Amino acid sequence: MTTSTPASDKGKESTAAQRAASARRRGGALRRSRLRLGDVLRLGATGIRARPTRAFLSALGIAIGIAAMIAVVGISASSRAQLSAQLDSLGTNLLTASAGQDLFGNKSSLPEDSVGKVRLINQVEQASSTGLIKNSLVYRSPLIDKNASGGLSTMVADQSLLDVVAGEVDKGTWLNQATSQYPATVLGAAAAQRLGVVSPGTQVWIGGKWFTVVGILKPVVLAPELDSAALVGKQAATSLLGYDSKPTTVYTRIQDKSVASVRDLLAPSISPQAPNEVKVSRPSDALEAKNAADK
Repeated sequence: MTTSTPASDKGKESTAAQRAASARRRGGALRRSRLRLGDVLRLGATGIRARPTRAFLSALGIAIGIAAMIAVVGISASSRAQLSAQLDSLGTNLLTASAGQDLFGNKSSLPEDSVGKVRLINQVEQASSTGLIKNSLVYRSPLIDKNASGGLSTMVADQSLLDVVAGEVDKGTWLNQATSQYPATVLGAAAAQRLGVVSPGTQVWIGGKWFTVVGILKPVVLAPELDSAALVGKQAATSLLGYDSKPTTVYTRIQDKSVASVRDLLAPSISPQAPNEVKVSRPSDALEAKNAADK
């Protein structure tokens, strides 16, 4: 058995160098070996034919991933478009002012002339109010258990309320000058459902007295507290239910460009002595936050 010697290795290197030099003289540097396009395609097809199930599953996974991404983006865009359309139809220029708490943590109240004060602000277009009547629960009849009120409340409503909150009557009619003086009520959508009232003309038991249902509202998106309420006129509420004429929530429509400035003026205008006791909010902001949370 023979082994290569350093001399032989040097001879081989010298021969290779001579060949490279000769090739450069003939036509330049040595060309690199490359796969042709046809060779690449044949090699790829060989892998697919050898493992068809694996290739199919890989393609299926990619397709599902792309479809899922498109669906998520499409649903999100559709939700944003739907919310924008809803807010455009309802308006984002509605502000609400409600009674808060004083420095001692006690429940405060709004002045009787709160709506009148708000209407004096230049940029205000419309203003209306509701007033909660305490201890005037709503039942289908006096035979119902007193503890089974279903979370329904009785509120005094101005005749201009529906225009301000963009509400609509589903059945019957809204309160007017005549019905506001008598024991008549308009039920919110949820209140009518819980009481089992499907049409106007039905009587319900409010504050120990019979009231006739004259209308049923559609759900009010920007004022959901109205959905679970029985709304009555101010005159009837004062004479029959002991209403003290103090509103609990004031709804205000403002010029679109002046929403921010009026928001700062609303509490001091309603209660100059204690503006910190008035809570001001924008229902459209709450609607956007709820939509984001639902996602």
